[in-house]
Amino acid sequence: MRAVISLCFLCCFAFCGCATSGRVRSGVSEGKLLECPKAPKCVSTQSEDERHRMEPIRFSGSVKDARSSIISIIKGMKNSEIITVHENYVYAQFKSSVFRFIDDVEFYFDGEEKLIHFRSSARFGYYDWKVNRKRMEYVVEEFNKSSK
Repeated sequence: MRAVISLCFLCCFAFCGCATSGRVRSGVSEGKLLECPKAPKCVSTQSEDERHRMEPIRFSGSVKDARSSIISIIKGMKNSEIITVHENYVYAQFKSSVFRFIDDVEFYFDGEEKLIHFRSSARFGYYDWKVNRKRMEYVVEEFNKSSK
């Protein structure tokens, strides 16, 4: 019985770990972040699909201030690392505590519309148990608290 459980666990782990490549495509192209994959492991403010869609964050100050707030929130979160910071873009990674799976999180700051668009996606596997949605709900909540 123990061998069967171990074999099932290893098969699941291999499936989750091999479902996508480790290569990361990120960034903003013509004001758009990368589309979410069809798998339920991603949320984005620019998604047309309701399953992946979240509302962007509104801000009233400067892009610089909004970016600083987002960076501060991310730095305060467990297992986070800021990878790239540009004038209107932030890219961070989050690692899961147990298996160290990586989630890619991007923010695009639209200074004209005063919106922060974001995308948060699990790099590996098919399903993320809504980890990315919960993470981004937390970021939105913290940003709104800090801007009052």
